[in-house]
Formats: sequence, structure tokens, C-alpha cells
Amino acid sequence: MRILVTGGAGFIGANLIRKLLEDNSLSILNIDSLTYAANLSAIEEFNNNKNYSFAKIDITDNKSVTKIFNEFRPDKVMHLAAESHVDKSISSPFDFINTNIIGTYYLLNAAYEHYIHLSDHKKRLFMFHHISTDEVYGDLEKNDKPFTENTPYSPNSPYSASKASSDHLVRAWNSTYNLPVVISNCSNNYGPGQFTEKLIPMTITNAIKGFPIPIYGDGTQIRDWLYVDDHTSALKKIILFGKPGETYNIGGSNEIKNIDLVQEICSILDRYHSSEKKAVMSFKDLITFVDDRPGHDKRYAINSEKIEKELDWKPKEDFSSGIKKTIQWYIDNKSSWFKE
Repeated sequence: MRILVTGGAGFIGANLIRKLLEDNSLSILNIDSLTYAANLSAIEEFNNNKNYSFAKIDITDNKSVTKIFNEFRPDKVMHLAAESHVDKSISSPFDFINTNIIGTYYLLNAAYEHYIHLSDHKKRLFMFHHISTDEVYGDLEKNDKPFTENTPYSPNSPYSASKASSDHLVRAWNSTYNLPVVISNCSNNYGPGQFTEKLIPMTITNAIKGFPIPIYGDGTQIRDWLYVDDHTSALKKIILFGKPGETYNIGGSNEIKNIDLVQEICSILDRYHSSEKKAVMSFKDLITFVDDRPGHDKRYAINSEKIEKELDWKPKEDFSSGIKKTIQWYIDNKSSWFKE
């Protein structure tokens, strides 16, 4: 089976490819434009695998996207390529509109032109899997029930609005053109090798460097944290066994306030990695409260009952073990991120 993965040099994408390559029956083509957030060392490990290939392609380049579909002839598409950092979406929204909306449009067009020329057997096999975010649902109050697949969309940032727009495009290509699609919306991912602009790796690396650890507002925003290997296991189940036209929410069932999360990371570093300390008694002394992000969502929470029941998936990693593995990776791999 031939699977086209977009954005496979990113954090989730590289972990997904590693998961897919565990199955020798799958042939993977990774297309990625290799932006600043690409993890080149992660994808280099695949180069000697006969079932893996790579092409440097920007999904906003329509000609290149069409060409790669014609050459690779995928059985399935897993679309992860996206601009994903909320802060950057506030300062540079066009990049998010261009990649997340226009890029998805080009992919859908190419996928449809490819699909309509397939044999009946190949059509039954084909799937366009769009990987999205829980942020499209907006935010929750403290006592609200978690997001389900039927929660109305209410995005609050340029990032989440661009992802909501791409979700709607994917559904439209299913309803209007009968393109087999599936959408997954996940909660906040974390794990080894994540780019340091995200909260967890930023906290770990700033602490080790002795830099301030910024916390937006009062830090009471709540997020549901999903270990990346659990996420990729869910994605593999969806692309192989998901039903066309369906949406699946993927969550870690780990709701934590940002301030509690950061303090827990600091406590782990204090207990187990005291040799990392610099000019502070505790890494918690580095916590610095800064002005809140505009339009900052208060709480995200995912109800994963659908994928648990229909596809027999549950997260295996609890937050305590997952965060310790993550912290240890950044300590063991300083050369990949630490610049004096």
C-alpha cells in the first residue's frame, strides 16, 4: 500500500512515518518544504529503508503537488503539513492562510483528479486523511463537557481559523465530489524531539539554559496533553480502518493547567536532574509571568469515546511517564537544540 504523507519532517509527521514503517507492507512518500520547524535528523533515520522516499515539495506549489500525485499514485494520503504555532499566526497570519487553506485546496484538487481515474478496487481503498486540531472547537469553561465530534466550530486564533477552514474544505470535497475523506482532531501533542517553540520543550530547554520560562497571563489555561506515540498509533488506525466521511477526536485525557504543567517539569528537573541547575535554587525560580496572548483560549478537552469504541484505540502513556521520557530526551540530546 502506498501512502503519501505531507509534512513528514515535522514533529508529528516524523513520528507517524516511524510508526507506519513498522509495517513492511506500507510504502511511504514524505513530502515536506523543510521549514524552520523540520526535524532533519528524525527523517534521516528513514533514508536506508526501502519503503521510504522523500521529496522536497511545498504544498502551496500546485504544479509540484499535481506532479507528485501523478508519479507516486498513492492509495492513501495523510495530510499533516501545516503552520501550527499560534503566536506566529497572530504576527504573520498570511502564512497560515496560504499553507493551511490554499495548500489543502491544492492537495484536495490533486487527490480528486487522481481518485477519479482509479479502478473501482483502488477507489474503495483510497482515503484522504486530514489531520487537524481541537482548537477548531474554540474553548471551554471549567465545567463544560469535553469536545465531541459534533461540537460546533468556534475558532479564536488565525491558526485555528485556518485549520477550521481546511476542515470545511475537506468535508466539502467529500460531500460535493464524493472524495473519500476522514478527519481527525487531536489535543496538544508532546514528546521527544518536539520543536522548542512549543510550551513543553520550551520550558525544558529554557530551564536547562537558565533562561526565563514565560507563562502567559496567570497560567490557568487548561490543555489536554497527548503523547505523540499515542497520537500516531491513532492516526495509523484511522488511515487503515477509519470510515470515509467520519471525524475522530483523539485526546490524551490529561487536562492540566499551564502553570501546573510548568511547575511539574521544574520539579522533575529539580529531583532527578539537579546537575542541570545553574544560578537558581529551583528551576521554578525561572518562571516569569508575561502579558496574556490575545484571544487566548481558556480550556481544551477531548472526548475520545468514538475512536475508542469504533477503532479500539486508547492512549497507552500516562502523563507522568510521558513527561519524564520527554525531559530525559532533551537532556540526552542537547546537541540537537542547545546553542551556547
